[in-house]
Amino acid sequence: MASFILATANPDKVLEIREILSSLDVTLLERPTDVADVIEDGETLEDNALLKARALVAATGVAAIADDTGLFVDALDGQPGVYSARYAGESATYEDNVIKLIDALKDVAPALRTARFRTVAAVAYPDDSWFVVDGELHGTIATAPCGTNGFGYDPIFIPDDTRGRTLAELTPQQKHALSHRGNAFRALFEALAQR
Repeated sequence: MASFILATANPDKVLEIREILSSLDVTLLERPTDVADVIEDGETLEDNALLKARALVAATGVAAIADDTGLFVDALDGQPGVYSARYAGESATYEDNVIKLIDALKDVAPALRTARFRTVAAVAYPDDSWFVVDGELHGTIATAPCGTNGFGYDPIFIPDDTRGRTLAELTPQQKHALSHRGNAFRALFEALAQR
């Protein structure tokens, strides 16, 4: 069984990643509380995921897993993209980001509100080797939030295969089975199994 430090400091992501990997042969170690937050100033999701994974390896000497996720909205030329977590500003809440996105799309017809979530998961090792995998989920942006499960943009993201339900209206198991993060971490596990 492989063991990794989970690099994310976001408790919502920690819970979700642990749920996704719970049935797989991977041990996730707690992120040490004395490790400072990593500044995510990369230009791509891959850059940011690797920044986080490598920072935790440097701080702990243990292999690390990190991810970065972006929401890419077609009508906004791919925004918020790599800036999804701070779309409404550096200290933005989930609600702030959702409100800003709904406002940015207020004049966009439902058929043109297509978007995709993309998660990049990275593994970094103490010997400086690393790899990345990714997962995507296609859908549309709702005109108003709906549902109370999940976090981030989940209340306004309607996956193509959920009959009009947002991610926040799905159970965690339903969400993980189709989500960008679920797809990325299942791909990560498959890549680990082949190493």
